[in-house]
Amino acid sequence: MKKLVLTVAIALGGLSTYATTAFNMNQTEKFEIVAQEEFKEIKAEALPQAVKDALAKDFQTATLDKAYVNDKQEYKLEITLDGAASTVYADKDGNWIEKE
Repeated sequence: MKKLVLTVAIALGGLSTYATTAFNMNQTEKFEIVAQEEFKEIKAEALPQAVKDALAKDFQTATLDKAYVNDKQEYKLEITLDGAASTVYADKDGNWIEKE
């Protein structure tokens, strides 16, 4: 009788492992949406005087390669500074903006 009870217990214990799920059903997927700003290329002459002055003052040895503007009148300036390419951002008043 003890062997029968032990056999049934082992059989039921073995079957219960198959009842567990292999995947965690409570997983939630996380999405990160990054809004990309749309910049349109403009000529260097179209930059506001305040931006030109700020560039000349703060980056004296820099060469302006390209200039872009977005709908919020923020300017993206691609410059060459000491042989290295760099990108800086400014508002219409010539204040520098930190962007990632």
